[in-house]
Amino acid sequence: MTKKPLIPTVLAAAMLLAGCSLIPTYERPAAPVPTTFPGDPAQPAGQAAAALPWQDFFTDPRLSGLIQTALANNRDLRVSVLNIEQARAQFQIERSALFPALGLTGAGSRSSPNAYQAIDPSQGSVSSQYSVNFGFTAWELDFFGRIRALKDQALSQYLATEESRKAAQISLIAAVASGWLTLLADDELLEITRQTMVTRDESVRLTKLRFDNGVSSEIDFQAANSQAETARAAYAQQQRARMQDENALALLLGAPVPAEATAGGTKGLAGIRPMPDVPAGLPSDLLTERPDIRAAEQQLIAANANIGAARANFFPRVSLTSSIGTASSEFSNLFDRGTKAWSFAPTVTLPIFDAGRNIAGLNSAKAGREIAVAQYEKSVQTAFREVADALAGRATLGEQARAQTAQADAEAVRYKLSDLRYRNGIASALDLLDAQRSLFTAQQSAVATRLLQLQNQVTLYKTLGGGWATRNSG
Repeated sequence: MTKKPLIPTVLAAAMLLAGCSLIPTYERPAAPVPTTFPGDPAQPAGQAAAALPWQDFFTDPRLSGLIQTALANNRDLRVSVLNIEQARAQFQIERSALFPALGLTGAGSRSSPNAYQAIDPSQGSVSSQYSVNFGFTAWELDFFGRIRALKDQALSQYLATEESRKAAQISLIAAVASGWLTLLADDELLEITRQTMVTRDESVRLTKLRFDNGVSSEIDFQAANSQAETARAAYAQQQRARMQDENALALLLGAPVPAEATAGGTKGLAGIRPMPDVPAGLPSDLLTERPDIRAAEQQLIAANANIGAARANFFPRVSLTSSIGTASSEFSNLFDRGTKAWSFAPTVTLPIFDAGRNIAGLNSAKAGREIAVAQYEKSVQTAFREVADALAGRATLGEQARAQTAQADAEAVRYKLSDLRYRNGIASALDLLDAQRSLFTAQQSAVATRLLQLQNQVTLYKTLGGGWATRNSG
């Protein structure tokens, strides 16, 4: 009876069982958030944030230049890109285990046994052995999908790293925009404080004149001095804050902040190009539009695949070592006829007792999946909260900014009238100083609220997944 060759039979069996997988069927967890955002906000017309290129959202050329610089130079983003390369290489390593690693081996040895070890002294005291072999060593046949599960795990981790890089870019763009707006607000506050210093110095001069002529008391004069020094202290504090904010923006850019980035005179926040309103959509949209949520889901898929690898450890592991080549006791005859040599060595390892190691490994993999589920759900909940907060800001900050601007305008009129009454001797110095103080506070609050409103627009764009798409992304 003719025997069938063993190698083709084993390879055929490996191909037959190649579809075997012990990975649990993956199902996306239900989103643990309401189906609508609080208050069911009105949706403005326009392109979804995730599909809107950042160049079309941040249309001010000064800001666009800063974002381009940050994308090219930011070190955190550079680390994210390198993490992708590392994850891709790790995936390729795991995938390579599915194929035999072929290699060519050459070996030679010469030995001389002592007289007591020599079997036939007449053959000489030196023996030689030379060989050249081509083949593979310890190639595991993936009958139960262990290697494929590890490959799938590495693939999901690679995809998660890619999504994390997108999330890092979104955060970077939003941080640069917010930092730039902060610098413009700093410049506007400095201009307000400078003008306040001028008016308060004029009040000191006028009060001193009235005091020297016996019209007002020293109390009025010292109160005016106090208000003037308060303005100088505020100016110094704002200068320090401005320098620190510029340093923070420079760190994001990976380069110094160019002077033209804040050019535009004293218009401040009023001189920027407006950002468009974007529709929020539904909470379920966040699952496909937010890279951080997609990254968390890929980590969950990786943890699910890890269970398949842990389950496969309970089954036999089959590996093959095979080679073909030549062997001779004389190097000069190594490739002559009759020196052909081959070997075929299958190995089967069946786990019998491992003191609970495989069971513990499976339990650990299952716990890892539950951790990944909780982290995925937390990322969805966090995204929902961030969008809901930004929507609440969009619904209220506009009215707050309008009211505080109107308050500042009213305080400006009040100050002019108080100054006129004081110069004509109708109002007291206390009324004038109170009007100055109220005007300064109202102007500062108006700028702060306007900054908060603009930054909230940036935040809403970011939390809806905007900032990844570009015009050149195809």
